[in-house]
Amino acid sequence: MTETTVTVRPGIAERLSRMITLPTVSAERAERGDQPFLGFADLIADLYPRLHAELDREVIGEGGLLYRWKGAGDADPVLLMAHYDVVPVDLSDDWTHDPFSGEISDGYVHGRGALDDKGPLVVILDAVENLLAADFTPQRDVYVWLGPDEESHGAAAREGARVLHERGIVPWLVLDEGGAVVDAPLPFVDGTAAMVGVGEKGVLSVRLTARGDGGHASAPPKLTAVGRIARAIERLTPGTFPSRTPRTITAMLSALSQGTSGAPRLLLRLLIAVPRLSAIAFTRLGGEPAAMVRTTIAPTMFEGGTADNVLPSQASATINLRLALGTTIAQTVRRLEKRINDRSVTVTVIDGDEPSPESATDNAPFALITQAVSASHPAALTVPYIVFAATDARHFHRFAPSVYRFAPLSMSSELRATLHGVNERVAVSELERGELFHRTLIMQLPQ
Repeated sequence: MTETTVTVRPGIAERLSRMITLPTVSAERAERGDQPFLGFADLIADLYPRLHAELDREVIGEGGLLYRWKGAGDADPVLLMAHYDVVPVDLSDDWTHDPFSGEISDGYVHGRGALDDKGPLVVILDAVENLLAADFTPQRDVYVWLGPDEESHGAAAREGARVLHERGIVPWLVLDEGGAVVDAPLPFVDGTAAMVGVGEKGVLSVRLTARGDGGHASAPPKLTAVGRIARAIERLTPGTFPSRTPRTITAMLSALSQGTSGAPRLLLRLLIAVPRLSAIAFTRLGGEPAAMVRTTIAPTMFEGGTADNVLPSQASATINLRLALGTTIAQTVRRLEKRINDRSVTVTVIDGDEPSPESATDNAPFALITQAVSASHPAALTVPYIVFAATDARHFHRFAPSVYRFAPLSMSSELRATLHGVNERVAVSELERGELFHRTLIMQLPQ
């Protein structure tokens, strides 16, 4: 294969900045209208003229953009994924820069979507555009999916997965957002790691509903509808679901042990040897480690009552759960009902997706990701882990065997806290590294 010389086009930060100025808030699409989403598709054509001219494009669902880059061979294709919708902004929050300004300052691009997920999106498109400018042809087809509603349950991606499946297209590799390059991946492990999600927790929203006798608030009964819901929530403690160590966590610990020494390495080896101990240790660490090994419960919405002096005849609460690998929605609902232990409280499933299977780490697709990480972030170990949040990739793992979740950008714990939060931003230098990651991955695709 002849070597391809690629000239990297300048201005990646400016391109991301222009994307951020479009308020593609999927949860507010009814209020804002379709124009930000239609404008984003037009912006892609403006910013990436070669991609727009040379790749086949079709629109799926309400704004899902699927591009196909024809490869030299007929081997199974690669699917690179990102989404261009963003979550809402609370106008009362104290942003340093306007969240939809896309301001570039102090080495960062600021604004909603900089990390989630327009930053990871722009590095894919820049890599493709740069390779097209070099007259490069990949060894196999490359599909690019840009989702319009990942933050609102991903209906377009679900439809996109159905379309590919019906056409008999089974990607050799699916790569979506989810992981990142982080420092100190565990509290007792130093160093830099590229955390690649090889499995994804399920997501489930349920509503707890209780009925009671309404009436005047001056003479309340012993247990009201609101009281029943409050008691049910109180019974759903973090320990409602048992912890267990999935195969991926053991693989993660094994990978991390390669970059450690001394007491941390001995601890990692002990956790690898005794999976039950690692489940206990991760649970006690709390936060992200605990979320890797058990189902989490988060009450998010409460409703009930019509006036401050009237007992409500009905009260409800919405709970969001992230289901541990190896569990099911049906098992989860049964356990909730058992823990609540109140026949007057009804548990109703609002929506949900089962946990994903765990993709392999000893295969060619994962090796290719590792190779690309070595180019973009040479100091980072490539480490498998479990993704806690829901991604559009969950709709493809039903028929694609190698599905991974990784945004090739370095994100400190402080930056990760800005995801769906305040002062979201991405380093310009990381955008350049992310483009190199995807360019390397595409150029090194096997026949």
